Amino acid sequence: MALPRPTPGMVVRYAYLWRHEKERRRESGIKDRPCAIVAAVRKARGEVYVMVVPITHRPPDNSSLAVRLPAGVKRHLGLDQSASWVVVSEVNRFRWPGPDIRPVAAAEGRFTYGSLPVEIFDEVRRKILDVYERRKLTMTTRQG
Repeated sequence: MALPRPTPGMVVRYAYLWRHEKERRRESGIKDRPCAIVAAVRKARGEVYVMVVPITHRPPDNSSLAVRLPAGVKRHLGLDQSASWVVVSEVNRFRWPGPDIRPVAAAEGRFTYGSLPVEIFDEVRRKILDVYERRKLTMTTRQG
């Protein structure tokens, strides 16, 4: 199965590079994790660039910097039952598909968990915009 066209709200498996990992001069994330696409832009030459936010089990220090995923959404996406949050204080930007996209189910050739429900994606988007307006958003541009 080919990679899907990236759309906002789609959740993919990606080797997310956290800001603290980048500061330690890492070029790739330590582990693959679900990440939500928050923007997809086609450039004049046909290249598509996306921004993704990570989904993690680690509770946020500040609730304004994350969105908790309800259990029903986690089931819908096929994620585990542990509590998870979408982190909105940092993003990775890269040219799609990039070398760090991983299959969700290699045997099935599937590259997406599905999409966030509209109301959850809207909350993620609102919080990202708030963090951006407060000049607290960190963007890591990836090569590839």
